[in-house]
Amino acid sequence: MKRIMRRVSNELMSKVVLAKAAISNNKGEGYIDTAVKILIAVVLGALLLAGLYALFGDVVMPTLEQRIRNMFNYAG
Repeated sequence: MKRIMRRVSNELMSKVVLAKAAISNNKGEGYIDTAVKILIAVVLGALLLAGLYALFGDVVMPTLEQRIRNMFNYAG
């Protein structure tokens, strides 16, 4: 009988230790952290895209258009 009680007690203590370890485990990411990272990535991507659009719209495209017109201007 003592052997059975000791075995039950050991099993119970091992379950308690596993439960404490699971409760005190704080590794991993939460949903808030992931949402903030995604939001930052979207905002930075939008800023980068807006900057490239402004650069190509005002600087690169007019210069490229003028070079193409000069290249195909056979009259002058």
